Amino acid sequence: MFSEAFLRIADPIIQDYLSFHENEDEKKLVLSHKEILGISSSLIASQIAGRRKAKHKLPLWYGTKGIIYPPSLNLEQSSSEATARFKTSITAKGKTGCDLTGGFGVDSFFLSRNFEKFYYIEPDDCLLFIAKHNHSLLGATNILYINSTAEDFIRQTREQFDLIFIDPSRRNKSQKVFKLSECIPDVTRILKSFIEKSDQILIKTSPLLDIQQGLRELNKADNINIVAVDNECKELLFQINKNTNSLKPLLAVDLNSSGHLLNSFSFSLEDEKEKVEFSTPQTWLYEPNASILKAGAFKTIATRYEVCKLHPNTHLYTSTGKLNDFPGRAFKIIQQIKLDKKTKELFPNGQANILTRNYPLSVEEIKKKTGLSEGGTLFLICTKSIHTKHIIIAERLY
Repeated sequence: MFSEAFLRIADPIIQDYLSFHENEDEKKLVLSHKEILGISSSLIASQIAGRRKAKHKLPLWYGTKGIIYPPSLNLEQSSSEATARFKTSITAKGKTGCDLTGGFGVDSFFLSRNFEKFYYIEPDDCLLFIAKHNHSLLGATNILYINSTAEDFIRQTREQFDLIFIDPSRRNKSQKVFKLSECIPDVTRILKSFIEKSDQILIKTSPLLDIQQGLRELNKADNINIVAVDNECKELLFQINKNTNSLKPLLAVDLNSSGHLLNSFSFSLEDEKEKVEFSTPQTWLYEPNASILKAGAFKTIATRYEVCKLHPNTHLYTSTGKLNDFPGRAFKIIQQIKLDKKTKELFPNGQANILTRNYPLSVEEIKKKTGLSEGGTLFLICTKSIHTKHIIIAERLY
């Protein structure tokens, strides 16, 4: 039984081994050992890889002895602690909630804190076993575990929910998909039954999903949250409330790895119809956070902070005066130059942080052309305004 093998992973002796060998190359362990402490070396290797991944993504799991990790794909697809904690801050609280795609159980664990009773639904009995074991170690006592598909559970249950959460798989027969209707399960097909059984629905999607496409497929959404962690866009959250029929302003948030809010930016799709001013680079250059760029607030950010955009397709902004509160990165322009072999001489030790934004050459092509290597404190920003291309040496303010 797989459960017996996984339970052995929780043994203190095995846990000590995993902790001690955490930084070793797990592939070498598999090649040099058939078994380790009576457990297949491949299973040991997967646990070592899981611990290493969880150290920053899931520090609560990492710091709890006896935790069992799932296959790498399931761990990769699971929410981070930061994004899971954020979900609890935007969703309903009440008597009953459920996670229809339980997986490794990170979202289930945090969302369950908002409810008296919480259902974890998962068709994979191995994942269910792992999540149940881990939740017990983490102190969750109000979760009910159902080995079922989302469709079967919703069709059969008589429960009424304060929240239904679902994170449909973005893989279909090992192929990545980018439409909600292509995910498993197809939420566009079963959304009506969700609305019949819950006051609020929260749908997590890939950051690669086009927001307008998602709105068209769902045909109903009240809130959209674009969530980034340390300026890397991680997920889109579509909220549907049974008694609300209008889309509220979109919210782009940037969290740190602990889940604390660094900044947020809200705007409506109507705001994006405003006109913006264009300019060549002035004294200061700004790049919005990843969540704002994903949200598509390209014009709103310019009008709200009274900065000029370089080009319709260059999402960099400029001003003569310094802004201390721009939601993103700020650079002070030192000089503009030509891109050639002499460029390297302008940077200490021939090192630069190279950025290309709406520029015909890639970072690798620029490094090859100039002889620069990555590093140092100065930035080489290659971009384009409505007038011409620009090669900029800059230092980062924040």
